[in-house]
Amino acid sequence: METLQPLRHPPRSEEELMRQASRLAGYSLSELATLAGLPIPGDLKRDKGWIGVLLELWLGASAGSKPEQDFAAIGVELKTIPVDKLGRPLETTFVCVAPLTGNTGVVWETSHVRHKLHRVLWVPVEGERRIPLGERRVGTPLLWSPSAQEEEQLRRDWEELMDLIVLGRVEKITARHGEVLQLRPKAANSRALTEAVGAHGEAILTLPRGFYLKKPFTAALLARHFLL
Repeated sequence: METLQPLRHPPRSEEELMRQASRLAGYSLSELATLAGLPIPGDLKRDKGWIGVLLELWLGASAGSKPEQDFAAIGVELKTIPVDKLGRPLETTFVCVAPLTGNTGVVWETSHVRHKLHRVLWVPVEGERRIPLGERRVGTPLLWSPSAQEEEQLRRDWEELMDLIVLGRVEKITARHGEVLQLRPKAANSRALTEAVGAHGEAILTLPRGFYLKKPFTAALLARHFLL
């Protein structure tokens, strides 16, 4: 049996990426962390992105925090998704930071959200709190592109949310806006403010916002592919 090793280079094809991701299925996070020489945090309170970092290491992801896809050479984004014992997502999925200024003439076709969701490698990970972090197992990966219907849902929500941002109504947007996509604050603390457009076109300071996929959208996506 071959020894499991992290990819030492960015994957050169979707097939290579899927092969490596499939090898990880069934392993616990502590097994993968030990093999990769990565320390395991006690919990995810201060290390929210740790699982993503661990899987990026194993899969040869190259983007880091750059605005391109995680596997830029093959145009694929990596999304880890914590699931319960029935395979249902436990939280919303972060897509990207929302631009709050300079949005004149932006269109869905060239948007960052569409670019990030064009091709996604979903890696489910056990996420129930009762399971100690190190004992949580990695699930079967899924390579996904939005169907025409999913793309239409995403486009509609994106356009609605971007209209509100452009019209200076960013402070009025709640998590209830959008059918499948939502906009909500994304900041480490309430002092991290960024510039946005106010109701009268003036510059205001507000919390940075991020686009997130709602749980029913990702739940339906996983259920359809894994026949849950």
